[in-house]
Amino acid sequence: MRFLELLWFSAYAELKAESARSYLGFVWWLLEPAMFMAVFYVAFGVLMGMRDPDYIPFLIIGLTLWQWFKSCISHGGYAIWLNIPMMRQVRLPVLLFPLTVVVSDTVKFLFVFAVLLLILWSLGYGPWRGYVALPLVFGVLLLLATACGVAAAAIVPFVPDIRFVIENALMAMMFVSGVVFSLGSLSEPYRSWVALNPLVGILESARDILMRGQWPDWILLAKAAGGSIVLLVIAIFAIHRLAPRYAKLAV
Repeated sequence: MRFLELLWFSAYAELKAESARSYLGFVWWLLEPAMFMAVFYVAFGVLMGMRDPDYIPFLIIGLTLWQWFKSCISHGGYAIWLNIPMMRQVRLPVLLFPLTVVVSDTVKFLFVFAVLLLILWSLGYGPWRGYVALPLVFGVLLLLATACGVAAAAIVPFVPDIRFVIENALMAMMFVSGVVFSLGSLSEPYRSWVALNPLVGILESARDILMRGQWPDWILLAKAAGGSIVLLVIAIFAIHRLAPRYAKLAV
C-alpha cells in the first residue's frame, strides 16, 4: 500500500514538473501527438494516396495507442539510469522509477484518448456496448508496455548505449505492428510473420471496437497478456536482484 501511495505521488509530481517545463503546459500532451498524426496522415494518406475513408480513424487509433506504448518503453527504459544519482542519496524501491514514468504516460494517454473519441464520434463512429471491452484491451497493452519498459530499465544502466538500439528498434517495430497499414493488406508469408507480433492483435482489437462495431479477438488478447505477464515477472525479478548494483554504477 505504501508503495502504491509513493507511486501515485511520484507520478503526480512528474506530471506537474513536466507541465511546468513549457509555456503551454499540459496542452503539449495533446499538441505533440496531433502533430505526429498530421505528419503520418500527409505521408500515407495524401502522398501515398491511401484514400479509403476509413483510413483516417484507422491511422489515428493506431498512432494514439502506439505513442502510448512507445512512450512507456522509451521513457520507462531510461528511468533507472537517469535516477542513479538520486539512488545514492535516497533509499527508494528501484522499481518505482520505471513504474512512475509508465503511470504518468498513461495519464497523458487518457487525455489524448478522450480527444480521439470526440474525433471518432464526429466522423460517425459512435459508441456502442462493445466499449465495455476497451479497458481490457488497454489493460493488455499497458501490461505489454510495462513489461517491455521494465525489462529495458533493468538493462540500460549497465549498457547505456543500448538506448540508441531501443529507439531504432521501436521505430522499426512501428512499421511491423499494423500502425499505418492493416494486416490484411500483406501477402503471405509476411502476414503470418507480422501476426506473431502481439501488438498487432491489440491494435486490431481496439479498431474492432472503435471502428467496426465488433468484439475483440479474445484469444489474441489472452496470448498477449500471458506473454506480457511472463516478461514482466522476469524483468521485476532481474531488477530486484540487480538493485544493490545500480547506485554503484557511473553515470
